[in-house]
Amino acid sequence: MATIKDVAKMAGVSTTTVSHVINKTRFVAKETELLVIQAIKDLNYSPSAVARSLKINTTKSIGMIVTSSEPPYFAEVIHSVEEHCYRQGYSLFLCNTQNHPEKIRNHLEMLVKKRVDGIVIMCSEYQADSLDLVNDFSHIPMIVMDWGPNNEKTDIIQDNSLEGGYMATKYLIDNGHTKIGIICGELTKTIAFARFEGFKKAMNEANLPINPDWILEGFFEPEDGYECMNKILSLDHYPTAIFCCNDIMALGAISAIGEKGLTVPDDISVIGYDNIHSSRFYSPPLTTIHQSKSRLATQAMNLLFERISQQLKKRKIIEIHPELVIRKSVKKINN
Repeated sequence: MATIKDVAKMAGVSTTTVSHVINKTRFVAKETELLVIQAIKDLNYSPSAVARSLKINTTKSIGMIVTSSEPPYFAEVIHSVEEHCYRQGYSLFLCNTQNHPEKIRNHLEMLVKKRVDGIVIMCSEYQADSLDLVNDFSHIPMIVMDWGPNNEKTDIIQDNSLEGGYMATKYLIDNGHTKIGIICGELTKTIAFARFEGFKKAMNEANLPINPDWILEGFFEPEDGYECMNKILSLDHYPTAIFCCNDIMALGAISAIGEKGLTVPDDISVIGYDNIHSSRFYSPPLTTIHQSKSRLATQAMNLLFERISQQLKKRKIIEIHPELVIRKSVKKINN
């Protein structure tokens, strides 16, 4: 494989002159430029991308650290981020962590070695040790998409999960439901706890009792919705409506309800969260809380590119507000 020295030798010039021709960093006489270009063609020389990135101080690459790329919500956000990067001429390095602090550190160190221009973090969980790791790498332009305003050293995209949990529960109450259960994510996790707090706020405002037997925790997987719903259905009395804190747990809950010979929404109403693409194709189509994945990705990437170009100096918080999407899975039981 030809090197820049080979090109310089064939053209009869210095390697510095070859570099100036390639990078257009200084005026070179036309005759000399033509000699260099011809030598590059004859030798089939391709400048090293790494070497060029060292000169121009950019790799046109972004790192993205996520809990997992498998869940539909994460997959849709990742797709939007990748599409935005592609349109801007950037490559995306995707790293899955399963929320292990050691993995987060290893991925951050790897991305630093690859000299990425910026990093997007979406780990669905705030842990003090994880956040300390992020602070260790705060010299790199970085966006945190879903930890809330817990860190003073990175820009934040706030998703307002408490507002969404309140909105979902209030919709059930507005439709006459007073016996309402909830299938949460792990309440030690920031987002799950915020949605649960929204649930409690709506119930307390309406002076409705919260039955502890109807509060169950899962791991945001369909199996959890299925198992938690079966536990509720094994009780002597069960609610008329269930708030599932993400759509894929709602899918599991609907499956469990159907297996018991009951129907949604005639026997039990179900509302989800996230508005993933497939939720409109559930049976029945799922009423849910919409989180715009494309808007979230666009806001995050625009903010990150501002940070990379040093157009943005101060820390910035951008809020994305949830929206109610009404479909067919909630029954109106009041007059």
